[in-house]
Amino acid sequence: MKESVLDVLIYLFENYFDADIEIAPEPDRATLRDELERAGFSTREVERALEWLEELSVDPERTGMAPTSRAIRIFDPREQARLDTDCRGYIMYLENIGIVSAAQRELVIDRLLALDARHIDIEQVKWVVLMVLFSQPGEENAYSRMEDLVFENRLDALH
Repeated sequence: MKESVLDVLIYLFENYFDADIEIAPEPDRATLRDELERAGFSTREVERALEWLEELSVDPERTGMAPTSRAIRIFDPREQARLDTDCRGYIMYLENIGIVSAAQRELVIDRLLALDARHIDIEQVKWVVLMVLFSQPGEENAYSRMEDLVFENRLDALH
């Protein structure tokens, strides 16, 4: 099975982190690792996905990553190489329509680059934005708006 870190994260997100239900206690890292390996994911990808999730909880304000509201975002050459024009434009679009803040935009970019995917596409951007918003308290409205964007294409494919 050729899976990526994002495949593991999407599996976790769809099976454990549903915003519509309340799960008693959160499963610990060992429990998640065992469950993911039983589901067929490789140990290496599971570990990378769990590390990715740990980094998601880092507060951008605390790390100095949070830009001011008047900051202008310029993508560096490394980011440009990994995020094509469509991805960069989509991220900026989400910020312009108020789904993500400037600080969340930076976290999204950081988490996208941490995927180590050779090619990052709009669908991957959507999933990472959804996970970032889900991880942050008080972002239920933005999460709901993003959820509509993520799942609208899936519903169209079913018809």
